[in-house]
Amino acid sequence: MYGINSYVAIGDSFTEGLNDHRGDGTFRGWADRLAEMLAGDEPGFQYANLSLRGKMLDEIMDEQLPIALELKPDLVTLCAGGNDVIVPGADVDAIAERFEAGVAKLRAAGIPVVIFNGPDTKTLSVMSVLRGKVAIYNTHLWAIAARHGAKMVDLWTMEPLHDRRAWSDDRLHFTPDAHRRIALLTAEVLGVPVTEDWREPYPASTEPATWITSRRSDLAWTKVHLLPWIRRQLRGESMGDGLSPKRPELAPLVPLVPDNPASIDLDMRGDVRGNATAS
Repeated sequence: MYGINSYVAIGDSFTEGLNDHRGDGTFRGWADRLAEMLAGDEPGFQYANLSLRGKMLDEIMDEQLPIALELKPDLVTLCAGGNDVIVPGADVDAIAERFEAGVAKLRAAGIPVVIFNGPDTKTLSVMSVLRGKVAIYNTHLWAIAARHGAKMVDLWTMEPLHDRRAWSDDRLHFTPDAHRRIALLTAEVLGVPVTEDWREPYPASTEPATWITSRRSDLAWTKVHLLPWIRRQLRGESMGDGLSPKRPELAPLVPLVPDNPASIDLDMRGDVRGNATAS
């Protein structure tokens, strides 16, 4: 449908779908949601999601990119480099060069590519210190998209993502509603008709405006999320160690009986692996 009969998603936890949980504990995420839109009623549509939490850019390029090139789908979405950029002392220019090499390989193979820039972290306490590095990386990504004819999903200017309710408690991954909105924006970039508007603002909040910036919140976040991340970095470990991609091969979408009869979901054939928590 829409000229896209096969779709491969590559990347890290953002594309894997953290923290958009299904009822069985697996992750759905914007890429699965986009695949559902692309499939429509077309039984021949196939989808693979090779992304995995914690993956660094070089791992994505070495492990996932070759598979995408071999599969030669009608569409590849690529979001990578975020885990590299947040590491203290990281060379953003060098990260962008390695990212561009991957985009160039996909485009040279004649594969349409959609990439994503980083969201604005201005409203997130502590994480706002990354704003400058993300902005520099985003500038590179816009140039890469222009040079290679890739489409861009602009998360930085996506207004709903400036609301703290779009973010999970870890201040790194998105909520299910944010994943829904990102899927809608990606479909819009691809020219795929949608029935919902990702621009719809969140309702007025009744919580104190200082909730995300409170000292108590920062201390809790540091203990639960930041310190474990630092320990993993020091040990050379990753949240994805021992896990496998949820959809390692192109396969059709199949219906799933929803947990809530009032809602409708789609499961992915072969997506039977449980996922660890994102802490």
